[in-house]
Amino acid sequence: MWLFESFLVVHITTGAIGLVLFWIPALNRKGGNWHRRIGTWFARLMLVTATMAMGMAITTMVDPITTHPRQVALNWSAERIQGIFGWMMLYLAILTVQLVWHGVVSVRNKRNHAANRHPGNLALNGLTIVAAIACAIRGWQINEGLMMAFAIVGVASGLTNLRFIYTEAPGRLAYQLEHVKAIVGSGISVYTAFMAFGFVRFNPGQALNPRMWAIPLTVGLAMIIYHQARIRLSLRSARVTPRTS
Repeated sequence: MWLFESFLVVHITTGAIGLVLFWIPALNRKGGNWHRRIGTWFARLMLVTATMAMGMAITTMVDPITTHPRQVALNWSAERIQGIFGWMMLYLAILTVQLVWHGVVSVRNKRNHAANRHPGNLALNGLTIVAAIACAIRGWQINEGLMMAFAIVGVASGLTNLRFIYTEAPGRLAYQLEHVKAIVGSGISVYTAFMAFGFVRFNPGQALNPRMWAIPLTVGLAMIIYHQARIRLSLRSARVTPRTS
């Protein structure tokens, strides 16, 4: 239990700071020094937060009863606790790492697209797809539809990232769109974990309430659509040459 609690303390600390920092680059002017600096710290904090979540997930798989007494009090079975707080949390942690990393390297490598095909980058996207499928299979085994539904996100993320990586010559717009999709997506992932796994400490019975999972997804998708529309609009405006009288 002490190991699980240690992971949890670091996870909450870095996650809470990251969730606040997320809004600074998300709502401010893109591409500036402030945007890059805060964005870098957000990425670092999310990688630590996700790593701690992996530790929590693994300790839950090893000892679900000790690590989640609140669920035990609600008559959750060990298999269900392992499924939701083990397999699903592990998958979401891997997804968060993948999204953050893709968001960083997609703009870092815009002058050297071949660098995106680094074996580690390819392996991370492959691991995300495998983790999503494993989460779906485990969800099917214990009859948890939420696990199966959210697995679709990981498969889609991995496949779309690989499609971008293997595109021979993406336009300059593609790098910005990928960056927005991935970084905001990582914010969705972490806020979803906070609204679901974090909220369970205050109200354990609402851990699987679909409304708690839908709020970050709805807000995040709206942000992705808005920012990608702005990027496309700005590029279109830049192509318009002013008329001379």
